[in-house]
Formats: sequence, structure tokens, C-alpha cells
Amino acid sequence: MEALLQQIENYKKEINAYEAANAEAVETFRIKYLGTKGLVKTVMGEMKNVPNEQKKQFGLVLNEFKLFTEEKFASLQAQTINDKQETINNFDWSLPGDSFAVGTRHPLMIVRNEIVSIFKRLGFAVAEGPEIEDDWHNFGAMNLPEDHPARDMQDTFYINQNPAWLLRTHTSSVQARVMEKQKPPIRVICPGRVYRNETISARAHCFFHQVEGLYIDENVSFADLKQTLYFFVQEMFGKEVKVRFRPSYFPFTEPSAEMDISCLICGGDGCNVCKHTGWVEILGSGMVHPKVLENFNIDSNKYTGFAFGMGIERVCQLKYRINDLRLYSQNDVRFLKQFTSAL
Repeated sequence: MEALLQQIENYKKEINAYEAANAEAVETFRIKYLGTKGLVKTVMGEMKNVPNEQKKQFGLVLNEFKLFTEEKFASLQAQTINDKQETINNFDWSLPGDSFAVGTRHPLMIVRNEIVSIFKRLGFAVAEGPEIEDDWHNFGAMNLPEDHPARDMQDTFYINQNPAWLLRTHTSSVQARVMEKQKPPIRVICPGRVYRNETISARAHCFFHQVEGLYIDENVSFADLKQTLYFFVQEMFGKEVKVRFRPSYFPFTEPSAEMDISCLICGGDGCNVCKHTGWVEILGSGMVHPKVLENFNIDSNKYTGFAFGMGIERVCQLKYRINDLRLYSQNDVRFLKQFTSAL
């Protein structure tokens, strides 16, 4: 009994001498002395070894020891709060705040939003559709015969056969869904991600992003198509950029044309990007094929229209001089930080 009382006195001296410089030290005190496995619990556990005739006297000693420890803990807490308040009161609130990293949109989203903004000024609405498509909306409705290369298993990711479900190869499927639900006049752009089974390299990827446009109304001509695209190019790349159209072929348009712009890298003098031609292809376009209109019960004798489609990656590459398509999907922070100012 005497030895235990002496031990308690020693503990009191230890507790009384304890000093805490911060909240962490106060918490350390609580755990060491008042915690579930702390010193106070251990000492009070000695009650079972005290003779019955001394339990009352020893209980008073234990309670006094517990209260002493709790008061010391409360004192340490109050001291820490006062120190913290004094620090706050003495703080110079006129100092500049801590800097923090500013996020940014992905470069593809920056370009996508800019393209959408340009065409919205021309009255185009935005239409979106599913990335998993059926055969009809992706191919059949767009006048793509069954033996067209885009239907080949080497080019298209098929999810199911009979019925055929696939990852869309172009956002023309969105145009199909718009024509299915809406009658002319129709004026929409269709941005979105598409998929093709291609070898991943600096110039190609198994997925990429497109923006396609569709305008159907009475008396729509190829001249309307050209002027629309002229406006887009000048707004996106500047007034000094030159444009040319080349005859081409697409199953869903007739006549069809590829559109090139003068190379922004070399100014039309010739470089590796434009393959020393001075021109870079940015989109395909043409007048909507009458059969496509008829597939959706649109009178091709009354209505005409034009359509166009471009890869957002290609436009982004020209705008920001990006030489590797893989950079878009590698999530390299060093690459993405370059676009912080382009919010």
C-alpha cells in the first residue's frame, strides 16, 4: 500500500512537470495518462489488490489522482487555445495569401467549345447521341452499303452481332437520330467521341473526337456550305488563312469535297506537317445525298442540305502546334499545364 502511494506521488510530480508546446503534445498527454490504456486506468486497476479495510481510503486517493490529472489536462488545453488565439491576434492579415494551383479545361474541350461557339453564332444547335449505336443509325441510314470499308471488322469495334451493336465510328449517327425525330428546317452540330480500330501512333488513335454539322432546308446550296465553312475557318484560325476545296467521295453526300487550309506551321511554304504541299486537310463536306433524306421521309425534291465533319484533334493540333495525338490521353500534367491560361 505504501509503495503504491509513493508511486502515485511520483506520477503527480511527472504530470505536474509536463509541458505542451502545441495541440499534438496535449493529445499525447491525454493518451498517455487519461486514455483507455493510460496511466490513470492502470493505477485504478490496482484497487483489486488493496485489502478490503483500506479500499475506502485508497479510493479517495485514486479519485484525487484522477481529478489532478484531468485538471492538468484542462490546463494544457486552455494554454494551447490561448497561444493559438494570441498567434491569430498577432497575425498580419494584410499579407498575401498562399498560392494554389489553378486547373484548366483539357485542350480538346477548349477547342470543342470554341467550335460550338462559332457555329452557335450561325444558328446551329448542339445535338448529342449514344456512343454505342445500332447498325442502322451508324451505317444504313447514312447510305453506307454493307461492303463499305468502315463496316469491316478491322475498322469498327463491334459489341454484338445479330443484331449488330457497335461503338460509333462517326457522329453522323447523331444526325440520323435528329432527322428521325425532327423535320426541316434542321440546323445542328454534333460533337462527340468516336471509335475506330486503328493502330495507336503519333498520328492516329483508336478513339478521337468529331464535330459534324447538318443543315437542311429549302434552297440550301453548295454556296451556303462554302460560306459557312469560310466563316468558321476565319473565326478559328484568323482572317489571313487561305481555303481550298477538293472533290472527294462520301456515301452520304453528293457532291462531296475535302476542305484544306493553308498550313499554319510554315505559312504555306511547305513543311513536314503539310507534307511540303503548303496545305492541311481539316474536314470533309458535301450536299446531303437524296437517299439519306428519303431514309427519314424528307422530300428530297423540296429540301436540300449540306453536311460536314471534322476531327477536333486535327484542329487542336493546328491551333496549338501539338505533334503527337497520344498526348491528349496520357494525362501528363506537364502537357496539360500549358493550357492553364486558355480557360
